[in-house]
Amino acid sequence: MTNASAGASLRVVQMVNAPRERVFDAWTTPERLQAWCAPQGMDIPLAEVDLRVGGAFRIRMRAPDGAVHTATGTYREIDRPGRLVFTWRWEEQPEHGGSTDTIVTVELHERGGATEVILRHEGFPEEAQAAEHTKGWTSILERLGSEY
Repeated sequence: MTNASAGASLRVVQMVNAPRERVFDAWTTPERLQAWCAPQGMDIPLAEVDLRVGGAFRIRMRAPDGAVHTATGTYREIDRPGRLVFTWRWEEQPEHGGSTDTIVTVELHERGGATEVILRHEGFPEEAQAAEHTKGWTSILERLGSEY
């Protein structure tokens, strides 16, 4: 496992026009995750959540060409409705950091009826992986924002 303080990292911010309780539910409910938790153009045929510290999640994303990308991880911190911390690993793509657990921190801040989502993803072995994930997370969070 990679130490989250080492390596490359990224930060993405997105405003969502919904109260943070609803946004928190979007991050932690399988049915809600299936509506948005993949980059634009991909569908999400599977989302599994065991929402407890030490519990696991699995999100399967499918590209238009049929390629499957499955993210898995373990919840490290759950502070409803303001913060989630979890590990992130790709099952099928060791070349994209799949063999290394990275750390994702999601903070939700109430902003006048809307929610500011601040996502940090840390511990990438290489800057190129952080840059690639920045594109993915930006698209995913834009998709979350369009859900409301």
